Amino acid sequence: MITVNKETKKVSKRGENADKPKIRIKIRSYDHRVIDEVLKTIIEALERSGAKTSGPIFLPTERKVYTVLKSTFVHKDSRDQYEMRIHKRLVDVTDFTPETIEVLRNLRLPSSVNIEIKM
Repeated sequence: MITVNKETKKVSKRGENADKPKIRIKIRSYDHRVIDEVLKTIIEALERSGAKTSGPIFLPTERKVYTVLKSTFVHKDSRDQYEMRIHKRLVDVTDFTPETIEVLRNLRLPSSVNIEIKM
């Protein structure tokens, strides 16, 4: 069922998934190979605990470019450019149990990966 709020003109869907709680896992890393391995580990652990996952959703890669002068005094046209890429993935978890939350807490993951979990 789709409803429209007349005051704010927003459309909202009311269905099975609208009332269910979900866990959103956002993963960030500088290395795309490491983030894919971590993602595989997380999804396997969640499926073993009986939770349903949707994703992974590949979010846009964030690029940070730094330009540095090669010389300190002369040759101002000579520059080096360095780039840092931050790869991001998103996984939504539905139909989870307390066992699923415990599995997420006990995962051993590399320190180069930043994981943000929201309920």
